[in-house]
Amino acid sequence: MDMRNVAIIAHVDHGKTTLVDEILKQSGLYRDNETQRERAMDSNDLERERGITILAKATSVKWNEKRINIVDTPGHADFGGEVERILSMVDGVILLVDAAEGPMPQTKFVTAKALALGLRPIVVLNKVDKHDAEPDRALDECFDMFANLGATDEQLDFPVLYASGRTGWADVELDGPRENLNALMELIISHVPAPSQISRRDEKFQMLATTLGGDAFLGRLLTGRIEAGTVRAGDHIKAMSRDGSLIENFRVTKVLAYRGLQQSAIDVGEAGDIIAIAGMKSATVADTLAHKDVTEAIEAQPIDPPTITVTFGINTSPLAGRDGDKVQSRVIRERLMKEAESNVAIHVNDTESGDAFEVHGRGELQMGVLIENMRREGFELSISRPQVLFRTIDGVRHEPIEEVTVDVDDEYSGTVIEKLTMRKGELVEMRPGGVGKTRLVAHVPSRGLIGYHGEFLTDTRGTGVINRIFHSWAPFKGKIEGRRAGVLISMEDGESVAYALFNLEDRGKFFIGVQEKLYKGMIIGEHSRSNDLEVNPIKGKRHSNVRSSGKDEAVVLTTPTRFSLEQAIAYIDNDELVEVTPKHIRLRKRFLESHERKREAKKLEG
Repeated sequence: MDMRNVAIIAHVDHGKTTLVDEILKQSGLYRDNETQRERAMDSNDLERERGITILAKATSVKWNEKRINIVDTPGHADFGGEVERILSMVDGVILLVDAAEGPMPQTKFVTAKALALGLRPIVVLNKVDKHDAEPDRALDECFDMFANLGATDEQLDFPVLYASGRTGWADVELDGPRENLNALMELIISHVPAPSQISRRDEKFQMLATTLGGDAFLGRLLTGRIEAGTVRAGDHIKAMSRDGSLIENFRVTKVLAYRGLQQSAIDVGEAGDIIAIAGMKSATVADTLAHKDVTEAIEAQPIDPPTITVTFGINTSPLAGRDGDKVQSRVIRERLMKEAESNVAIHVNDTESGDAFEVHGRGELQMGVLIENMRREGFELSISRPQVLFRTIDGVRHEPIEEVTVDVDDEYSGTVIEKLTMRKGELVEMRPGGVGKTRLVAHVPSRGLIGYHGEFLTDTRGTGVINRIFHSWAPFKGKIEGRRAGVLISMEDGESVAYALFNLEDRGKFFIGVQEKLYKGMIIGEHSRSNDLEVNPIKGKRHSNVRSSGKDEAVVLTTPTRFSLEQAIAYIDNDELVEVTPKHIRLRKRFLESHERKREAKKLEG
């Protein structure tokens, strides 16, 4: 069958998954009486809750007797590893750009990867029906971006469509009929070339594994595009690493292909098609699956290096083991190694102590998603503050610099510039970003951005949008001022009492409420001054048989601040940890005893 392989790439929230929904509906995938799910491609619980795509996923539709394999990709830079791998499976990309926002940092990142592979994009200006849409400006910016990224003349001559993914139409002209997505589907068939691999159908089987999945009945599943030959269930093939060394020989137990939203078993997988293979035990992402006579591995796309590290340790608090059932370091290590196997953007290293593991990744969001998945599986963990990974280049210590794009109301732009400058940021560009908005572009060290997102939302009253992407390595910029406020630390074990909290309210703001289990060394609030303060939140009122002249008044407490997982990780300092259990997120000092904390502080001073 005549087929096309295409990926949809864009910045976060520019409408990739919504557009795929409409393509699935209009291609006749659903029966008339069948329930049509929103964001059908976001199958993971976390994806549906947060409204973001985390894992790249493939689907397939039939259009005029031609098969179109479509890959939906994540928009967040933290999950860029998914996009980089997936682009090697396709012959064309649909670049989706919000007509109001124009190209954003992640748009630039994924487009650079696509252009480097020689792919010719189709540019779709989405959300042109929004009141603040400026499609002409967005198109000019796209052209400038392509030129800056070193696109060839062929790539610069890209076709353009105007669309609204939500209402399900795409047209060549802005004032077109606005009825359906036929124009987009016809353009995919005419502009995207058929897989060149089809001509290699009679050669020996070769396939590069790009994503790893699992099935309760079939075991490990490796997905990729067949580069040459054919494969059937029952064939005996081998897996090779990047350098061509043998990993294992195995029998193919199942060949699956995407047909709509389901993976269906097929008799034979042919060159050019995107399929999944079951039967292997050890083979993983970036390995080559091939016929036994093939000796050379297929070249895999290099992945950008991780920029931050977080230490995952066992939960050592006095309340450990009450919520979760997976608390041993051995079990935590197995789970992290399993994650590193399927996610090429993550690296796991053991520490000297053996009960903690350094996890290197792309960003706080990526780490937050991994921790959230683990706590839902019943793990208990203690998480350190994210640290930036440094490099030594020509004997000089370098740190990662990120390009930060900020869209903010004009009145808050001064505050944002001040905060970014305090974090050793350099303002590169400042221009109007629409009615009453300013767009700022700055180069800021990754260190300075850890924990900044919450502060940014407060500074801009929740109206600002901040996007970041890895830019380059630069010499170390010097010390950056961290959190200015100290914390309130519990000095006793027990349950918090309303009377005690009421008397402590003038000391700062609390992170806990009444009748919560506490332990010595746990962080219960933020001090109003810069030093840490030990307080007693469990001290009750001493009753006596002497009557007071006035009645005891009911205690009214200020509502405590509750942190999400990402906020908690961003808030803590270097001598603090986040205790994560299936039911609770607590902040604590690394050393629970007061004398141990003083001793450690002296060591650091000395």
